[in-house]
Amino acid sequence: MSLLLIRGPERRAHGSEPPPPLPAPVVRALAERAAAAGKTLAVRVCANEAEYLHALDGARLTRTELLLLDPGSAATSARLHAAVDHAGIPYIEVHDDDCDAPEPRLPPSRACLAVAQGYCAQSYTLALEMALEHLGCAECESERHVGT
Repeated sequence: MSLLLIRGPERRAHGSEPPPPLPAPVVRALAERAAAAGKTLAVRVCANEAEYLHALDGARLTRTELLLLDPGSAATSARLHAAVDHAGIPYIEVHDDDCDAPEPRLPPSRACLAVAQGYCAQSYTLALEMALEHLGCAECESERHVGT
């Protein structure tokens, strides 16, 4: 697996629960964009912190190249912070809410490449483009490149 998008739980009045699913056309577009660049993209939706920690551990074991992390309500978890550091995988922090400025919610880490924040699906599209750029394959699907 090349890229893994992990979406964290959302806090509700009665505890945490999985975030609402991304629309199928959005997931399909993200997967197609990754495939066009020669990468695979898996999406993992987590209902709670334990699932998120398990997904991070799995990413480390499968040698995932880059993570797209939407921590959701688990962003303040000390266990999550330690697991992200332990994984040692470069990541882009993603937030699909529309705030004024892209502020990281996970603690600073050498593995954090950027923070992508936008409006709903735009944040995931932006994060994927950043990831592909970092991996050197943002233009892999095209034989023509700007400036050549």
